[in-house]
Parts: sequence; structure tokens; C-alpha cells
Amino acid sequence: QVQLVESGGGLVQAGGSLRLSCAATGSIGSIHARGWYRQAPGKQREVVATINGGGTTNYADSVKGRFTISRDNAKNTVYLQMNSLKPEDTAVYYCNAKGGSNLYVPSAIEYDVWGQGTQVTVSS
Repeated sequence: QVQLVESGGGLVQAGGSLRLSCAATGSIGSIHARGWYRQAPGKQREVVATINGGGTTNYADSVKGRFTISRDNAKNTVYLQMNSLKPEDTAVYYCNAKGGSNLYVPSAIEYDVWGQGTQVTVSS
């Protein structure tokens, strides 16, 4: 069973930086995608950044040029480096891991799990 443990959230002033980490335990397999999502009070959860097994990344327009997602396959860990933080980045950040034989076929997805969430607060 795949489990995710997040760390790295906190309080930072606008313009500052934080790095989030998400370590996966269990058998994640070779075909998998990882991502970071966030949910601000009163809003729906939204995607922040994703990275697939081949290393291809995608970012929400609101964070392009400021956030970087990366992965260390040897450690089964994904990172989110957040620079030039803004008060509107304040949210609970969740990491996600999805894996299976074909991530585009729902019946072929073997796991789709979430971390516990970590609070990021950016003060103005």
C-alpha cells in the first residue's frame, strides 16, 4: 500500500521561499505520476504542479516561473520549491501519487493516494 508523508510547510513573508517534500512508501511501480495540489479556505482543491514518470512537468498558470516540482526517484520523494511567494498562495498543500499499468485508463489505476496536507501561510 502506497502512503505519502508531507513536510516543509510553514509561515513565510511575501517574497519568501519554502520547499515542500512528499515521501512515498510502499510499492509505487514504474508507471506513476506525482503532483501537488492546494486548497484555500472556501475554495476547491486545485492542481499546482505535476510530474510524470518521464519527468515531464506541468504547472498552474498562477505559479509558473515561481514554483518548481522535482523528484528524487531513489528516495521516492517529490519536492515543490516555492519562490516569490504571494499571500494568495496561502493554502493547505497536498501531494498526490497515482500509479498503475496505464494512468489514462481508470480500471488500470492501481492506486491514487493523498498526503495528509501541510499548511502554507504567506503574510503580506
